[in-house]
Amino acid sequence: MSLETPQPHFIQLHQHDQQAVRAELLTGLAQMPARVAPKFLYDALGSRLFDAITELAEYYPTRTEALIFSQRGGDMARCIAPGSVLIDLGAGSCAKAARLFAPLQPAAYVAVDISVDYLRASLGALQQRHLGLPMLGLGQDFSSELALPEAALRWLSTQGAAAAPRTVFYPGSSIGNFTPPEALKLLRQAHALCVGGGSGGGLLIGVDRVKPKAVLEPAYDDALGVTAAFNRNLLLHVNRVLGANFDPAQWDHVALFDEAQSRIEMHLQARSALAVQWPQGERRFAAGERIHTENSYKWTPEAFAALLSEAGFAPATQWTDSQGWFSVFWAPAT
Repeated sequence: MSLETPQPHFIQLHQHDQQAVRAELLTGLAQMPARVAPKFLYDALGSRLFDAITELAEYYPTRTEALIFSQRGGDMARCIAPGSVLIDLGAGSCAKAARLFAPLQPAAYVAVDISVDYLRASLGALQQRHLGLPMLGLGQDFSSELALPEAALRWLSTQGAAAAPRTVFYPGSSIGNFTPPEALKLLRQAHALCVGGGSGGGLLIGVDRVKPKAVLEPAYDDALGVTAAFNRNLLLHVNRVLGANFDPAQWDHVALFDEAQSRIEMHLQARSALAVQWPQGERRFAAGERIHTENSYKWTPEAFAALLSEAGFAPATQWTDSQGWFSVFWAPAT
């Protein structure tokens, strides 16, 4: 009998390309209006600020989704095939998936995030609490393409889980950061991932719902200004990458709900006419000109169920809170 302590396995696919990142930023800043991708919100400080946002009274999604899982987790577990491979998209701290281990009893856990370095501490600690559960950290930018690489498939085979059903887990309403066509593409890839395993696979996903502006806009523009700090911190991240000289004090945080697009938009708005320089370049902004930093699409249950169907999933089961603010969907892949 081996006394060796089990350890998570790690595979890093995404490779950081500093030149490509610079090119992406410069292309966005040259647009009219200027744009910076929301991933630049999440440097080390930005990630901590977002954690603080989830504690704010105005920011309902995190606690509302947690309440749904707490109240309806047993119902969800009865829908999901036992012994599934649990594939956690944007796993982060892995805390949300860990709460599913007891009811789901997965055969293996695959935590997907853009960097395995971010996952190492979380998975290492989690493994010690679940010694019998094989764990894989997969460093992958699934926003570009979602698929298990050959190395991950080989790992599943060594764990005896190659033919197990696959449950893709995507909580936190992060699907809202994708435009509807982008969301459809990702959901189709998730469907293909599910059907690549044994029968009984599917998608468990959290989705934020359309609701009044009076609820939506404060969630992205809180009274304490934490979200404003989160948004302005993006400029400091851009400064480090480009060698630019953005001054966050010159920019106002703007968050608004575009009813026609059914999305929250976050912007940074210049308080006065200004110029921002970086080596070999600059961008001038007029007073009131904006940089678009994030979208968060909101869905009606009917529209999102239709999107799941278009992606190839069978009719979905939905759970919600008493106010109808948030939904968790289980969509079978068969």
